[in-house]
Amino acid sequence: MIYLDFEKPIQDLEEEIIKLKEVASKSKVDLTDKIIELENHIADKTRELYNNLTPWQRVQISRHPERPYTLAYIDYISNNSFIELHGDRTVGDDKAMVGGFGEIEGQTVMFIGQQKGINTKMRQIRRFGMANPEGYRKALRLMKLAEKFNKPIVTFIDTPGAFPGLEAEERGQGEAIARNLLEMAQLKVPVICIIIGEGASGGALGIGIGDKVLMLENTWYSVISPESCSSILWRSWNFKEQAADALKLTSYDMNKNGLIDGVINEPLGGAHRNHEEIFVTVKQEILKHLSTLNMLTPANRIDMRIQKFSSMGVVSDLELDS
Repeated sequence: MIYLDFEKPIQDLEEEIIKLKEVASKSKVDLTDKIIELENHIADKTRELYNNLTPWQRVQISRHPERPYTLAYIDYISNNSFIELHGDRTVGDDKAMVGGFGEIEGQTVMFIGQQKGINTKMRQIRRFGMANPEGYRKALRLMKLAEKFNKPIVTFIDTPGAFPGLEAEERGQGEAIARNLLEMAQLKVPVICIIIGEGASGGALGIGIGDKVLMLENTWYSVISPESCSSILWRSWNFKEQAADALKLTSYDMNKNGLIDGVINEPLGGAHRNHEEIFVTVKQEILKHLSTLNMLTPANRIDMRIQKFSSMGVVSDLELDS
């Protein structure tokens, strides 16, 4: 288990339990009551810490290396029926963006999402979930394929941003993301977008236009990361905690401001503590929203989707003196 810096009290208690179990095993002394007492103390301490998280701490949790990634969600939710599809039919197959058909409770769904990689080698291959233009064009190709066969779309967002390399800009990174925004707003099939980790900038927004946009409890969604914001405003990364506070990037802030449609609660201690529980919860959320969205006509879904995003923000008309 990897512990974050603010989880030090939990780490100390869990290490104490391990020592007690070793002592009980070697000395044949019954320490069950003491172990149960410590386990209850850990649960109380974890609850106390996680009920009072700062925005920066939630950012740290969203990046936890043991947190489940896109393919883990897809494999569980689709009961391993997922068939991955590759390539944008123009440049190549972007490993940072995955997608394909899978089945959920007898219903075929197009799953799309960013995949960060589960170890050092795979993270390099998948560029830590930062997609190139061909990744966003692959995603759009798969969305259009789903629309052709009248299948709903579920996207999993987990990226520190679109890939910032020179070659990505040369191949039209901005145009690829902008095209996705336009096309996703007009898709005739239900679209559910779920932020499962980091939701940074246009890299997240490129697969984030949906009828329902949901965030896991300990995730973030913003135009810029706290570190980048700090480096721009203070010329240093040392103010990232203040930047996280100012950006209002947590799931609760986003929900309060009407920028998402709901928050999905995580297991106590975060999604990385109990993969199966968060998989079950996310699957239930998908089924719940699909049942509602499937009852609407395509025209109604599109009108409601466009209206939802058009109503975000504040518009002021200035009257200039002639």
